[in-house]
Amino acid sequence: MSSQNDYIVFGSPSIGQEEIDEVVDSMRTGWIGTGPKVTRFEESVRAYVGAQYGVALNSCTAGMHLSLLAFGIGPGDEVITTPLSFCATANVIIHAGATPIFVDVDGATMNIDHALIERAITPKTKAIMPVHFAGRPCDMDTIMALAKKHHLLVIEDAAHAIGAEYRGKKIGSIGDATCFSFYVTKNIVTGEGGMVMTNNEEAAKKIKVYGLHGLSADAWKRYSDEGYKHYDVVFPGFKYNMMDLQAAIGIQQMKKIDQFYARRKEIWETYKKAFKDLPVGLPDETPTDQKHALHLFTLLIDEKTAGIQRDAFMQALHQRGIGSGVHFMPIHLLEYYRKRYGYARGAYPNTEYIGDRTVSIPLSAKLTDTDVDRIIYAIREIILSQ
Repeated sequence: MSSQNDYIVFGSPSIGQEEIDEVVDSMRTGWIGTGPKVTRFEESVRAYVGAQYGVALNSCTAGMHLSLLAFGIGPGDEVITTPLSFCATANVIIHAGATPIFVDVDGATMNIDHALIERAITPKTKAIMPVHFAGRPCDMDTIMALAKKHHLLVIEDAAHAIGAEYRGKKIGSIGDATCFSFYVTKNIVTGEGGMVMTNNEEAAKKIKVYGLHGLSADAWKRYSDEGYKHYDVVFPGFKYNMMDLQAAIGIQQMKKIDQFYARRKEIWETYKKAFKDLPVGLPDETPTDQKHALHLFTLLIDEKTAGIQRDAFMQALHQRGIGSGVHFMPIHLLEYYRKRYGYARGAYPNTEYIGDRTVSIPLSAKLTDTDVDRIIYAIREIILSQ
């Protein structure tokens, strides 16, 4: 139980004895690199999502990068995505040699505005990379229809969205590839880590090989009890593999995914009720045919209505022992993107409006009722004192 003096860290994960025991088991066996527990973890996520293949890697970023490469996206190509995301979404497109083409978000859903995608398509466009912001599914029917019409790939940034569903299908089973994150703040954690889900066997094989130096498939077993295998290199790959130490945590986390979701939903509904009378923006309602993963609970703090600027609000929370986050600073306004592509404020109005005002407050299955009460009290006190 938290005391009033405990700092509530933003995104602190729920780790139980089961995860600790599984990690200790890995250390006792001596198999702490990529091994059997990675395979077990891949299978647990694959079965949960309903995709044919799952490849575990050291990050969602690695997953997006390798997905682009595995599907042949490279120099001269364009990939349509959103500027309201973490920089990794656009960075990986550049790492693949392609060019990110931004499309503004819908002001209510904060997801890519599907109505604007088609006008951004050119003869160079090879893929659409939607981001399921905060865990809310994008309009995948429209996006998949556009992709089919224009012969494009759909590679989903689902860093926020494990557990999300769209019209009866889990996110991870819809696009050509879907990339999950298991970073320490996510709904399911491995510390660092990610996974690519796909129904394309060839792509899955390539991602696996590309993720470990481009070593031939047999080389993955070269230190196993099957005996030494000489390796060959079939691609100049990367060091993107997941370790059994990470997968050990994930194996136990996946057993709790429904339990974690239920707790997040309790907190989500408590927040909505507690803040509905405040002059702040709350998350938009999710359609009944979709399931929000409830990764981020975001407030929009507009100084004109709330009486306090977003950064000052975050500092006031910090002074009360509560951490918060910004999701996100618009990618096109970050220095590299401004200088390389000439972006300036005004290019994507909805993204900029949100980026200037958004703040994510703690939402974790680890939070106690006392923690939640503290957070609510602090936010109400800050806003109502203006």
